[in-house]
Amino acid sequence: MGTARVIIVGASHASAQMCASLRQDGWTGEILLLGDEPGLPYQRPPLSKAYLAGKLSPDELLIRKPDFYLKQEVRFRPARVVKLHPDALQVELEDGEVLDFDHLALCLGARPRRLSLPGAHLNGVHYLRGAADIQGIQADLPTSKHAVIIGGGYIGLETAASLRQLGLTVTVLETAGRVLQRVTAPEVSTFYERIHREEGIDLRTDVEVLALEGGDRVRGVLLAGDEVLQADLAIVGIGVVPNVELAQEAGLAVSDGIVIDGHGQTDHAHIYAAGDCANYFDARYGRRLRLESVPNAVEQAKTVAATICGKDKEISGLPWFWSDQYDLKLQIAGLSAGYDEVVLRGDPSVGRDFACFYLNEGRIIAADCVNRPQEFMFSKRAIGANLAPQRELLADPDTALASLLQVAESAG
Repeated sequence: MGTARVIIVGASHASAQMCASLRQDGWTGEILLLGDEPGLPYQRPPLSKAYLAGKLSPDELLIRKPDFYLKQEVRFRPARVVKLHPDALQVELEDGEVLDFDHLALCLGARPRRLSLPGAHLNGVHYLRGAADIQGIQADLPTSKHAVIIGGGYIGLETAASLRQLGLTVTVLETAGRVLQRVTAPEVSTFYERIHREEGIDLRTDVEVLALEGGDRVRGVLLAGDEVLQADLAIVGIGVVPNVELAQEAGLAVSDGIVIDGHGQTDHAHIYAAGDCANYFDARYGRRLRLESVPNAVEQAKTVAATICGKDKEISGLPWFWSDQYDLKLQIAGLSAGYDEVVLRGDPSVGRDFACFYLNEGRIIAADCVNRPQEFMFSKRAIGANLAPQRELLADPDTALASLLQVAESAG
């Protein structure tokens, strides 16, 4: 392996982990990391929170410091790949240069879904995906008093919380009947709607945005019914689109992401994918998934690195996620799609902590845990153990969660 080359395209969480795992797994050849942003891979989750609030510097965002890449002999090069040549085992850069590879890892991530409405092009309208997006928002903050967030998903709510804490008047607009409708139970949505309103945010659901208004920059948001909301700043968070174009144009299989097998390999023997752009089959849930999370990107990167180094490793980790809003840490274990029952531990209608367990045919398949780290850790183990607890005991705050696991483990 001493003269071979791995090229990693995309400076992301997955690529940073892959650089480390390749060396740990024994790769002694060249590692070339190509990123279309000027700097090294950095953390994305803090962007809408601590970084937007000015609590983190760009250097503090870095996943690994520059010394790591030097020590591990990873060569980082800011460069945009514009074409793959799978048969020739080559990538083509924007300046026309062609690079050879022995193994290619696509860690291309995803990009924000764009708003297709009149006025979406105005200055003061922002999306949130990279550090440059946050810097653009920060540049507008000194002259902004009224912010409108279009989209009531995690990114929208996290950004709303950060802007509110910076002193702005904030309105959140969601077209669905409740926030987080695609990913949580109604009880969880109602909790977050209550919290944001208590924090002073004008949160509206079931609304239709018709246009953004202004001359050279946004000044208002037009809603159905002719209401115009004042806006010096508009932030759009309506989902993301996986970056699959390079793979698709090269003839690789694509279906809501770049299709990979359990080892992270595409339908080309020397090309792999990991992270937000990758679509894999999850045996636990019995379907193909494309997950947008740091833990998923890290595990897939470790799997790809092991596969490149000739080791037998498969993607098998339980999906998990988190979201920070105000003093609330939401930790999510598993995927709730397909649940037929919820069990609450704690009361989401009061206070600022509770757990919502999602069950299917009596077995825990997922959990949303707000300021409940013990319930989160329990949930990860319970899902892995295929636990079907008594509902009354699961909901009872006086019942030790460990005792429910002990029953399952002794039965197993």
